[in-house]
Amino acid sequence: MKSRLTRLFAAALLATFAASAIAQTVKVGVVLPYTGGGAEFAQQVDRGIQTFMKLNPKAFGPYKIEIVKRDSKNPSGAEAKTAVQELIVQEKVDILTGFIYSPDAIASAPLATEAKKPMIILNAGTAWITTLSPVISRVSFSMWHAGHAMGEAAAKNLKAKTAVIGYTDYPPGKDSLDAFKRGFEANGGKIIDEIPMAGPAQVPDFTPFFQRAKDKKPDVFFVFVPSGDHAVAVMKTYGALGMRKAGIKLVGPGDLTPDYKLQAMGDDAVGLVTIHHYNADLNNAQNKRFVETWKKDFGADSTPDFMGVQGYDGMAAIAHIVTTLKGKIDADAAINALRGWKYDSPRGPISIDPRTRDIVMNEYLSEVVKTRGRLSQKNIGVITAVKDMCKELKEGRCKQ
Repeated sequence: MKSRLTRLFAAALLATFAASAIAQTVKVGVVLPYTGGGAEFAQQVDRGIQTFMKLNPKAFGPYKIEIVKRDSKNPSGAEAKTAVQELIVQEKVDILTGFIYSPDAIASAPLATEAKKPMIILNAGTAWITTLSPVISRVSFSMWHAGHAMGEAAAKNLKAKTAVIGYTDYPPGKDSLDAFKRGFEANGGKIIDEIPMAGPAQVPDFTPFFQRAKDKKPDVFFVFVPSGDHAVAVMKTYGALGMRKAGIKLVGPGDLTPDYKLQAMGDDAVGLVTIHHYNADLNNAQNKRFVETWKKDFGADSTPDFMGVQGYDGMAAIAHIVTTLKGKIDADAAINALRGWKYDSPRGPISIDPRTRDIVMNEYLSEVVKTRGRLSQKNIGVITAVKDMCKELKEGRCKQ
């Protein structure tokens, strides 16, 4: 009788432990600008996260995911730092993610390092951010992915000999300047002017900057601005100044053609050539499923852009961490779990470079076309398995 009771007690204990393991919760702190000028960006990433959770309900295995959101508001880094402190100290999150703006990620990196919390970046594109801490990995992009590739394509594909560069004056803009310049000049092109165009917080009047570029009469005008309303203003100014008629081709990273703003750009955008890791018109099974679900859940006129897919892929990376570590999150182990990780994303195949902890992905050369009254991005070329060229070339702070 005693033996039977002992066995029953042991079985009950095992059941309790099993239930405890199954109910284990992993807390994920998400830092995004839910209010302010970046609210549309936050919405894109947030919807990407939601779409992953819906389409992949078993991705986290038996572990429960609790998402704790904090608003980073302005792109100065100060609000993001406060948000991260709250998530670490008060909410005791296991993983940090989000970070639209580079200053937000830069300000938050020391806190993640000190608290030993893995930090998965879903947007911020300044190349050297990942060198700030061994607990950072990035599933979005570096400005060098598209910038360097666009420099090469402008010279090789578009046969441009001269270029002017216009850029928003903050770290990602300076990265874009350096990246395009390196790629363009390495392929025989000449940069004849470099124009800083105000900061990211507010959309400036681009007219004086674009007039200066027009006066230089380059073959191409490479522009980097934060996506969204900045991009719409770029297209309006380009059209208003008649730069296309003057023979100046506008080129840039996909930040200039956010899918959810594309229709608002009008005919001024037709002919714009960009290179980026995602657009909603990519023809693959994962993307079709992603876009179809997005439109069903958020409205037929709603479209995911590159930030949306980055939110989706970020949750895929976090799911890989959680299941690999069996719900027990350790910063070093989490980052090691991502080294060499591969995933079939809506943007195509992606992986994490084991050496740099940065993403490796395709870059798609696209041209904006108008068909039956609607703008879309026609893919005219692809460069496969592109790494962050800043680190590959050991440029500037990427030497670390």
